[in-house]
Amino acid sequence: MGQTTQEIEQTQHWGGQVAPKVPGWVPRSVQNYIDHTEMGVPIRALARQQGCHASTILRQIRKVETLRDDPLVDGVIKNLGGGADAQLNTRNAPKEVKANAVHSIVPDTAQLSSEGTRVLRRMCETGAVLAVAPDLDKGVIVREGHDGQNTRTGVVDRSIAEAMALKGWIATTGDGRITRYHITAAGRNALAEMMARDESAQAIGLVDPETGAVQDLPRRIRYGMAESPLAALARRRDRDGERFLSDDLVHAGERLREDFELAQMERDVAQNWDGFLEALRGNEAPVPTSGTPGARQAHARTIAALKDLGAGLSDVTLRCCCFLEGLETAEKTLGWSARSGKIVLRIALMRLKQHYLENADPKGAMIG
Repeated sequence: MGQTTQEIEQTQHWGGQVAPKVPGWVPRSVQNYIDHTEMGVPIRALARQQGCHASTILRQIRKVETLRDDPLVDGVIKNLGGGADAQLNTRNAPKEVKANAVHSIVPDTAQLSSEGTRVLRRMCETGAVLAVAPDLDKGVIVREGHDGQNTRTGVVDRSIAEAMALKGWIATTGDGRITRYHITAAGRNALAEMMARDESAQAIGLVDPETGAVQDLPRRIRYGMAESPLAALARRRDRDGERFLSDDLVHAGERLREDFELAQMERDVAQNWDGFLEALRGNEAPVPTSGTPGARQAHARTIAALKDLGAGLSDVTLRCCCFLEGLETAEKTLGWSARSGKIVLRIALMRLKQHYLENADPKGAMIG
């Protein structure tokens, strides 16, 4: 795919020098800040290049400087500034070396979109925050439960968290050794846009070439952006006043969901739902041929858990835990009677919990 207009603009530099090539998602104000502070480009020169008043550039630079009080924003700007130094020091190096000077430590647009969607979905859930420590290369998403205990629902690479903070998708209101971030209004809007774009791309890819109709496959309902069906079901009480889903059952479902998202299985499963379930029942479960080692391991864990659940239980678990499909929609699709889905789902989560207990791996376990 070719460069976007913004990326092309960011490869240009005042005076004919070679500016650092940064991903297209980096705001123009940050690029101006790097050009001025790291590469010594005068403010007036930047203003002439962009056709605006010098005071506009000055305000942008001052605003970015203020944002550096945030440790994540400060980290990504240091990386971008270091990329500028690296490119200036490698002028005579091969072109591919220059191109990778920044991208080796800063995510590109595709990575930010993919990981950002996964992370922002988690952070939309009630009580969810992203906790980041200064000496760790990963952050953890935790959600406060009904009893005050925190449940870990996701892991985020620090580079992704830094990019999200720079974009204004997440923000912190305090400081300390462990900084906690919450999703912002800009983050919710970005999530809605990314989900809409993904759904549109999926719909285009799933059009039947013969009939021209879009296949009827599981899709997320809009209130799933605020919380998962498990979280809503966990608030329900039975006739004795006990919560319908205990924390350990919710943890089991969330663990499967995280592995499913890390393995990036959604599109492949949605394109061939029946074929995927049929493969689970046989001995030839789908095996990934690409992706990172972590994604392949998550894929293997997901397949093992779903195979252990068996037919029926794996179907409703996939729909409600992984695709965030509501119980009423799942009951209608599967042809079940009303209010029977929650009973079957609880049985599936009990079996899923037992699977994780029987296959406990302290190194591989991510949640609970």
